[in-house]
Amino acid sequence: MSSQTIIRRYRPADQDAVTDLWSRAARQAHPFIEGEGGGERARLLREVYLAEAENWVAERDGTVIGLLGLLGGGTGDDAGAKVGGLFVAPEAQGGGTGRELLEHAAARYGALSLEVFEENARARRFSAHLGFTERGRRTDEQTGHPLIALERQAPLRSVSWLHVRDGRLLSVRTRGNDTFYLPGGKYEPGETAREALSRELSEELGLHVPVAELTEAFVIHAVAHGKNGRRLHMTCFTGGPQDIAPVPGREIAEYAWFDREGARTRCAPAHGQVVERLIAQGLMRD
Repeated sequence: MSSQTIIRRYRPADQDAVTDLWSRAARQAHPFIEGEGGGERARLLREVYLAEAENWVAERDGTVIGLLGLLGGGTGDDAGAKVGGLFVAPEAQGGGTGRELLEHAAARYGALSLEVFEENARARRFSAHLGFTERGRRTDEQTGHPLIALERQAPLRSVSWLHVRDGRLLSVRTRGNDTFYLPGGKYEPGETAREALSRELSEELGLHVPVAELTEAFVIHAVAHGKNGRRLHMTCFTGGPQDIAPVPGREIAEYAWFDREGARTRCAPAHGQVVERLIAQGLMRD
């Protein structure tokens, strides 16, 4: 079983570990830049970027394996932030650490922007996979190499309820739609996640689930179904009554319980991630 990745604030004690992983990752990503990973660029990292940016690290088994630097993060939901740097230790690449760090930034600030070197094909593929699109180009003054400016709009933020009966997951279908979704929906202004979900369950299924009975299970990052590639930030909750008799609300055409195969063929893409999590936790059948 793989260890859990912890994302936390950068601390001055992390400097040596962060400088080492940055140096190795930067040389691997930017072999076209003379002196990359050391010299003046290493000094700027230590004395400027680590001192002035909002920095976060990814840690696994007590070892720092990733660095995220944010510039100009605003306040409030969806204020937006610029990713000044994202680096993952070469031995940890391919395991989802970079995606976790970017989604952490999106959860804090909403919309994101960043720049990648045109010659860094891997970073360009990675960014495109996570929904970033090009908005401009310029020449980097320090290196003379072309940079591509990318941006991604704020993810859709939603809440959902995980209710499993006999190894199957409760799902709902809205009128005029063939796809099933998890019970829940979007926030209304001023609502907490639990308040939003409690309200949605009442409106969709006529269920009274007190806020105090809801427990956050996990967060899913996926592509929102039918939203032209926009990302989804879905906070999933458990709790509330187990013996339920749903009464579909005005917008709900029907509800159903799905196993793994049913979720794969009839439900929104985010269902797949939810089902795999629940199977791993022993809450659904494989």
